[in-house]
Amino acid sequence: MNKIAKHTQFINKKFEFFDVTADIGYWAYGKTLEEAYENAALAMFNVITNTDKVSQKVSKEIAIESEDLVSLLYDFLEELLILHELNLMFFSKFEIAIKKEEINNESKYTLKGIAIGEEINWKVHEKGSEVKAITFHQMEVITNSISKVRVILDL
Repeated sequence: MNKIAKHTQFINKKFEFFDVTADIGYWAYGKTLEEAYENAALAMFNVITNTDKVSQKVSKEIAIESEDLVSLLYDFLEELLILHELNLMFFSKFEIAIKKEEINNESKYTLKGIAIGEEINWKVHEKGSEVKAITFHQMEVITNSISKVRVILDL
């Protein structure tokens, strides 16, 4: 398979899971960095529930600053997990924008956007695995012709 065909195959799926002892890991893909982060969030919520059954009724704003892209991914997913737990909500759609700023020769990344979903209703939503925490273990952000991120969740 040539290099272009190999990258095209990843764009056709939003995420894929891989085995990790006692945890769950996944790669999330996107044509842009934002799309890869959005798909990483979608994958996380697919661990928690079947997001196909989560209606898009309520949106929550998100605003995060971090020193690098890996920290930004970690902080983004952690913020979503906190919103899920505090508001008793599942999310199934994410719209974000990421910007890089240089201040005094130091980089700063900002992520702003919304998470869209609804309150948990156990008559409608399936119970998946409980995500205890996002981990930095093997977390990776790659931006080439496509963007992909690697995440491991502590269950």
